[in-house]
Amino acid sequence: MVDNLGASASNEEGGIKEHDRLLPIANVGRIMKQILPPNAKISKEAKETMQECVSEFISFVTSEASEKCRKEKRKTVNGDDICWALGTLGFDDYAGPLKRYLNRYRELEGDRSANQDKVIGNNEEMEEQPSSFGSNIQSRNQAEPSSYRRN
Repeated sequence: MVDNLGASASNEEGGIKEHDRLLPIANVGRIMKQILPPNAKISKEAKETMQECVSEFISFVTSEASEKCRKEKRKTVNGDDICWALGTLGFDDYAGPLKRYLNRYRELEGDRSANQDKVIGNNEEMEEQPSSFGSNIQSRNQAEPSSYRRN
């Protein structure tokens, strides 16, 4: 656990500084608060304990996935490797739902990519056709703040 002397952030553990090894405590606290009733409080000690636990859990699972990749002579750990590692380490209750989430994420990303390709294709067609419609779009885009434009 983090000591309160302030020196722990500069101590190195295996070459990695503690603040680089742990998830941000504000993020951990925010996740913890989501499950609690609105008026519940979380002590600093509880947040720090959870911060250590989740950071260790992530390292544990990632290390197992990384070892699999090393044996297969791959350099990139992907979502399937993480799901495999969860199952291998006995976290089957998490591996199944995570695999379903990963598949759904990939489906949505594929749909988003296909839709983005359509938009890009349509924009290229508009640029090729000289018309007053295209010039209206260009002048409107120049007048719009960049926060309204799609990238």
